[in-house]
Amino acid sequence: MSWAKKVLRVNLTEGRISDEPLNMEWAADYIGQRGLGTRYLVEETDPKCEPLGPDNKLIFATGPLTGTPVSTGGRYSVITKSPLTGAVACSNSGGFIGAELKSAGWDMIIVEGKAKSPVMLRIVNDQAELVPADDLWGKSVWEADKLIHEKYQDPQIRIAAVGRSAEAGCLYSAIINDLHRAAGRSGVGAVMASKNLKAVAVRGSRGVGNIKDPARFMQAVAEHKKVLADNAVTGQGLPALGTQVLMNVINEIGALPTNNMREVQFADANKISGEAMKEPRESDGKPNLTTNAACFGCTIACGRISTIDRTHFTIENKPQYWGNSGGLEYEAAWAMGADTGVGDLDAVTYANFVCNEDGMDPISFGATVAAAMELFEMGAITTKETGGMELKFGSAEALAWCADQVATGEGFGKDLGLGSKRLCEKYGHPELSMTVKGQEFPAYDPRGIQGMGLTYATSNRGACHLRSYTVASEVLGIPEKTDPLVTDGKAGLVKAFQDATAAVDSMGICVFTTFAWTLENMAPQLDAACDGDWSVERLAEAGERIWNLERDYNMKAGLTGADDNLPPRLLKEAAKTGPAKGKVNGLDEMLPEYYSLRGWTKDGQLTAKVREKFALPA
Repeated sequence: MSWAKKVLRVNLTEGRISDEPLNMEWAADYIGQRGLGTRYLVEETDPKCEPLGPDNKLIFATGPLTGTPVSTGGRYSVITKSPLTGAVACSNSGGFIGAELKSAGWDMIIVEGKAKSPVMLRIVNDQAELVPADDLWGKSVWEADKLIHEKYQDPQIRIAAVGRSAEAGCLYSAIINDLHRAAGRSGVGAVMASKNLKAVAVRGSRGVGNIKDPARFMQAVAEHKKVLADNAVTGQGLPALGTQVLMNVINEIGALPTNNMREVQFADANKISGEAMKEPRESDGKPNLTTNAACFGCTIACGRISTIDRTHFTIENKPQYWGNSGGLEYEAAWAMGADTGVGDLDAVTYANFVCNEDGMDPISFGATVAAAMELFEMGAITTKETGGMELKFGSAEALAWCADQVATGEGFGKDLGLGSKRLCEKYGHPELSMTVKGQEFPAYDPRGIQGMGLTYATSNRGACHLRSYTVASEVLGIPEKTDPLVTDGKAGLVKAFQDATAAVDSMGICVFTTFAWTLENMAPQLDAACDGDWSVERLAEAGERIWNLERDYNMKAGLTGADDNLPPRLLKEAAKTGPAKGKVNGLDEMLPEYYSLRGWTKDGQLTAKVREKFALPA
């Protein structure tokens, strides 16, 4: 089997590191990564614990396919209780550190307590130590990464670190690995910084073994890599334009949230699109996009590597940004572009570089800036609070300034680092926060894509597209086309996507494979790698079990069915343009059916029957 069967436990309070066997009974029920990490979190933390207190735990978890030759088998997740939402947090990342951890012989790291002073966790195969990191505290992710590599003189070390934003308490700060990949959402970076853990550095040279049936496994892997290569999305669209292939598509169908979701189309979408990233700049004749890039074992290579025009106002005096870094993905380009009204590609790329360097979730950052701009427009925030900066929609200068402020937690950056829910509450207009459970919306307006409204409302980690990407069906026709403007059938669609995605996230592979693969493609690969009969039905059941486990944790943490809601703007203010003109989201029509399909009560509580079916912990 491809589990390493080992957990590394790190008690920061006592400075003690130990290893223990992986709970294989739980692995049989929850697979790995997201599911299994959540099962450990449920077992070991009080759902009502303070997210930034020492009683919360931070779990780095791989899946059974992480580090194997399966395409995209480089994923890992960080599981904790979110300081942004108060709900369960599971933030998924690619890059190379997940595979490195598995290659070092570990399925999971459980971090508990709080160190007295800054430390780094260093892992070399089965050896682990806590190293003083006072010299790294106050440094950006990029600076810390450079210092660690210089200290140990090993270019193969893989590093996950938090930046200055997390140290300053930004509630949507991320954990950045491999310089520009991120466990990005829900504030997992803030939890890591609260424990005085600056970085995790891993070197694994053992590889991943224990494959149940190597010959059958490699045959299944090869067959399904071909499926990805032959698919129009995973074989052509994503390699060429990345997720930015969506910018113009979503704008055309009238579902691109603009100016804090007041509008559903952005006039300058074409200026910040994937196509625009490939066009030579007038200033220097070079494109924003340098090349595409892949995470460990990935045959899709949707990642973007970009540069900024050196004469652009954002980087004239900042040589650290003169080279290549992780470029814009669709969600980041939307949040810091359309949602703030900024059509300056270099300025949006600059803000993205800052998010890479100092570890901020670009979705929550951009959406929070958009909320601040609307508050500024109505006079609730003034230049008195900002120190003179005018937060106007469309201002590239304001966007770049906000990124710098949040990165260091200085001045108005402290307020922006609260996230839009707390920001809007502070300045007297909570209705302007475009969030669910305190987490900011991604880049799909639920008036133009109805299923996404239900997806956002019911997501266990707050507004999220990656928990149920019904855009695949409603816009792209995968696995079958559904009408984005109707509510009929969307409850079943959302539930199916949620359950399947929970299983995918737990295997250790990327959700982008689902543009070409279904569970029928994944089950043979997992079954050949791991003990047990991993059928499609078993995977689907495991996904549903994981979803209910997360829901149960949230209910015990104090959330209720009332949190399965959308901001008033999306339920009462109709879309003004595009195919969805005149429509609001029909959440009230979809939610009761969704609860019924889940087997929950009418107010969204788990029933004894559901708890018994999935053997959920008490």
